[in-house]
Amino acid sequence: MRVAVFSAKKYDQDGFGQWADSSLKFSYFESRLSQDSVKLAQGCHAICAFVNDDLSAPVLKQLSELGIEMIALRCAGFNNVDLDTAKELGIRVARVPGYSPEAVAEHTLAMMLTLNRKLHKAFNRVRDDNFALDGLLGFNMYGKTVGLIGTGQIGLATARIIKGFGCKLLCYDVKQNSELTEHYTSLDQLYQQSDIISLHCPLTPQTQHLINEQSLAQMKDGVMLINTSRGALIDTKAVINSLKSRKIGYLGLDVYEQEADIFFEDLSEQMIDDEVFKRLLTFPNVLITGHQAFFTKEALQQISQITSDNLLAFAGGQKSGNELVN
Repeated sequence: MRVAVFSAKKYDQDGFGQWADSSLKFSYFESRLSQDSVKLAQGCHAICAFVNDDLSAPVLKQLSELGIEMIALRCAGFNNVDLDTAKELGIRVARVPGYSPEAVAEHTLAMMLTLNRKLHKAFNRVRDDNFALDGLLGFNMYGKTVGLIGTGQIGLATARIIKGFGCKLLCYDVKQNSELTEHYTSLDQLYQQSDIISLHCPLTPQTQHLINEQSLAQMKDGVMLINTSRGALIDTKAVINSLKSRKIGYLGLDVYEQEADIFFEDLSEQMIDDEVFKRLLTFPNVLITGHQAFFTKEALQQISQITSDNLLAFAGGQKSGNELVN
């Protein structure tokens, strides 16, 4: 079975080479899947796509014309896929619903601690032989109220770590997890009472720009906001205004609404034309990482193995249980 892998990096090739079934024949392409690059899938039976690949209706129709019958997402999110069109075209879509949720949860806590204790600034100071503590004052996590929006596998893993710090935990989700029953509250109360808010919900039409001018107005002055989920959960311009007004005291982003043309690439020798993103980088209380929360050895192994299983199930006329479209 021939599979075209888009947005492929060396670590993707290493991962599939080490952990995917040897019967699968992968062709790797660094380019993102788009209407311009879709022709690279010619001669393949399936494609493997990532978070920023374009799987809109026009691209899906071109894939269908090339004979592609299966889309294997090597990620949990699927907001970039037109599932209705895939179903109409008879293209199966499967994802990796859970891969090392602890990886994202631990990165979330790393961002909280880095922003709080200003570890990134301290690191640079010490390298310059500056050991002064001025400007590095943090706060105790113990006793603070942390609000988690989304309590799926990643939210639950984050909650378990948060409890270990002795924080008060508030949770919101349309589908509650029995392990966290006592911690659920309304979204309004979570906004109003939390010292730290962390996003772990999927991107849907209902959650797009969940963090906006109105929700930000309800939050505590100086709130810490962390997003390791999907960039479009946040209205970035509203967040910039809240940074300027000091409503947001700390902002940690591993995702960005317009990240598709920025993240996963080395742009150090180029000019970035995104003025909103560049404005974010000017704030001293903003920490941005390039969609790396998932990036651990354990997560890559699970992604490779589950993606392989999804492809093998399709090739064998079976279901893996991870299908979004059968």
